[in-house]
Amino acid sequence: MAKKSKEARQQVILECTEQKASGVPGISRYITTKNRKNTSERLELKKYNPYLKKVTVHKEIK
Repeated sequence: MAKKSKEARQQVILECTEQKASGVPGISRYITTKNRKNTSERLELKKYNPYLKKVTVHKEIK
């Protein structure tokens, strides 16, 4: 039987940082994948927030 290899890509959740600070109800979250061998630190991407109706910084949560 073949040995299972560790997967390099893992699924991560991105959550809006500006919305938490402003106190607007709702949560803007996105699901994406990252290569953990190349990117060991947490992701930060600019994504659209439908609650604030603008592009904001979304950070990876655990």
